[in-house]
Amino acid sequence: MQKEMRASLFRSRLAQRLNERGISRSGLARQAGVDRSTIAQLLAGDELRMPNAHLVAECAAALGVSVDWLLGLSDRPESAAEVLSTSLRMETAARTPSDDQILAWHQEAAGSKIRHVPATLPDMLKTEALLDWEYAAFLDKTPSQARETMRDTINWMQAPGSDYEICVPIDLVRALAQGEGYWQGIDPETRRAQVEFMAGRCAELYPSLRLYMYDSRKVFSAPITVFGRLLAAVYVGQVYLVYRESRQVQALTEHFDGLVREAAVEARGAARTIRGFLRD
Repeated sequence: MQKEMRASLFRSRLAQRLNERGISRSGLARQAGVDRSTIAQLLAGDELRMPNAHLVAECAAALGVSVDWLLGLSDRPESAAEVLSTSLRMETAARTPSDDQILAWHQEAAGSKIRHVPATLPDMLKTEALLDWEYAAFLDKTPSQARETMRDTINWMQAPGSDYEICVPIDLVRALAQGEGYWQGIDPETRRAQVEFMAGRCAELYPSLRLYMYDSRKVFSAPITVFGRLLAAVYVGQVYLVYRESRQVQALTEHFDGLVREAAVEARGAARTIRGFLRD
């Protein structure tokens, strides 16, 4: 940021906070330990010099804002401690995205682009038979509850303006078709029906839903969901790490977009590739 722009932003934010807090220039001067003329000079429209660090810190403390916000280095006026306390929370997590908290975040982000890396495959792309198999041993949510939440998510996605991107490892989808790894124990008929269903839903919902498949030997991702610019949630097992600070959300957005750029299979070809695994 140019010197003139930073000085102008500092003046406007100083004046804004004085007005919001109902503090006079004399009152700020007393709290900051300077003359009233010093505060008047800070607010002068032709003043291009920035005050020293000590005076900025005193003004920030008196006005209840962060130094970074006054200097235009942050869009959050709260102090660093307050930002940390609100920008990262922990929420109790279900084992997969099929839970009320995730659905509530979807509703909060209505009209925003959703970016999602599921723990296995997204529930919205699973058959009811696969949901029954996956949730059979899950004590906190029954298969019927999982199906209901899945239908709620699909209804949300089919609303006007829905924009949903999903990234999954290509080897996880291939393993499903072949009944290997995580998917061992599922009978061949259920697996084949699941692969066909997943391919059909990708074709049906495109472009509102776009599924990308990345090579996990080249890139890696923990399960995450980014809800527009509002928040991002990282799934770590028993809890979600929930971020609401703009720079943190942007960092996770860039991570997801990197997965899309590195994808071995583009969304347009996802349905064809998924069906092809049945012939391998």
